Amino acid sequence: MVIGGGGREHTLAWQVSQSPQVEKVFVAPGNAGTALIAENLDILPTDTKTLGKVAQDKGIELVVIGPEVPLASGIVDYFDSLGIPVFGPTKAAAKIESSKVFARKLMEKYHIPCPKGKVFSSYVEARTYLEHQQLPIVVKADGLAAGKGVIIASSMQEAVKALDDIMKARIFGSAGDKVIIDEYLSGREVSLIAFTDGKIVSPMLPACDYKRIWDNNQGANTGGMGSYSPPIFFPAELIEKATKAILLPAIRAMANEGVTYKGVLYAGLMCTDEELLVLEFNCRFGDPETQAVLPLLKTDFVDILLAVIQGNLDQVKIEWSAGACVGVVMASAGYPGSYKKGLPIKGLNEVDKDLLIFHAGTRLGDNGIVYTNGGRVLSLAGAGKDMAEAREKVYSNIPRIYFEGCHYRKDIALREIA
Repeated sequence: MVIGGGGREHTLAWQVSQSPQVEKVFVAPGNAGTALIAENLDILPTDTKTLGKVAQDKGIELVVIGPEVPLASGIVDYFDSLGIPVFGPTKAAAKIESSKVFARKLMEKYHIPCPKGKVFSSYVEARTYLEHQQLPIVVKADGLAAGKGVIIASSMQEAVKALDDIMKARIFGSAGDKVIIDEYLSGREVSLIAFTDGKIVSPMLPACDYKRIWDNNQGANTGGMGSYSPPIFFPAELIEKATKAILLPAIRAMANEGVTYKGVLYAGLMCTDEELLVLEFNCRFGDPETQAVLPLLKTDFVDILLAVIQGNLDQVKIEWSAGACVGVVMASAGYPGSYKKGLPIKGLNEVDKDLLIFHAGTRLGDNGIVYTNGGRVLSLAGAGKDMAEAREKVYSNIPRIYFEGCHYRKDIALREIA
């Protein structure tokens, strides 16, 4: 059973369904895409008790958690108590994402490289500090904010507005009880996600995602408009460096604090000319990075998940394809603000057979028609022998799919071939 309903969860369900060990896949709540490969269950990811009961009733032998909110609220601890094998970190381990302040203090205590910054629980103190800082500056809400709690402010007016929104207007609720104000770093960002059983880490291929809504990184922050893997600027030696200097130390730091961290650890990294620094840790698969990384996995996904749960990840050789993958999100008009739902999607069966379509904000109507049901509607992923081929595969197919007002970025992975 895969828990969640977005593009990441469709990708996870697609991967597990390819394992010869798997007889049946359930997704809760799923979407129109997961309905093609699994049985959707109309249960919210946060309805832990119902999910547990259904898992027991259906004899489910492996549960994979997608989103961060159920992880932060302890869903893994609950499935553990039922004796059902579950992939993901416990509530205590998920704190590395659910509290940026916790993560920052952990990094400072264990000398894991991160930007210089300060933590505030007082609006007045944060505002006073802000006024004496160089611009641009980064303002972060402490808690979970659906990927939108980090604001890069290029003017003092923007910085104060970010602080007001987080701590006064409470646009992220209790996530804004505390803020971190960080120095701005310039460089290249990369997402490095790793499998870990609490003892060793096995990094996946690195990926880059695109947060801004429009081309050339213009417009509002989103949950992510696309991704590609692997970036040329982050070769094997940098993966090894990040593993030794960041991923392993973080897992060992958690263990030292009495927490066994199992699942995936996501490090959002900044590569400056001099060093690698951690911008954020997440406790789950990235979205949209998962849609660009997992299509390149060669090893049986279920073997990896079980090895993590059982604590013997060192016994699985994880292999990746040598090519590249590009994922592009098709979004609703108005996203990340308000948008219409229930618009019919046309052309889903008119794309090339080897193009992967991962559904996110979709639902299947009783008439068999697929309708929009969210801001990020679809993620189209193309794999190829190199980035140019992967990119061509996606962008030549996108015009065949249509829903009213649909839009997407045209520049995903362009910098890799330009």
